[in-house]
Amino acid sequence: MSSGVMEPSDLLEALLELADRAKLEVRVLSTSSSGGEFRPIESAACRLGERIWVVLAPNDPPLFQAKIIAGALRRFRSDFLEDTFIAPGVRIFLDQASDR
Repeated sequence: MSSGVMEPSDLLEALLELADRAKLEVRVLSTSSSGGEFRPIESAACRLGERIWVVLAPNDPPLFQAKIIAGALRRFRSDFLEDTFIAPGVRIFLDQASDR
């Protein structure tokens, strides 16, 4: 992994830990909540007052979920990212996410 490329599941795990440290409120829905009229179509992030919520839909692939978390971190917690040591592979992904 010297090139900085990480497996999607490892990247997602690292971003979930980073999101927790950045005080994002992440909810990973269970597969049982994915049915019904009001089920989420895909993962998303939003601000509710001072709180940042990231909701991960269970059927989304890990790479898509990682992109949602990265976007929320870049948009809502950029100061935290600047002041925090982040593993190179995760930093590369965050930087690439901000370029999109």
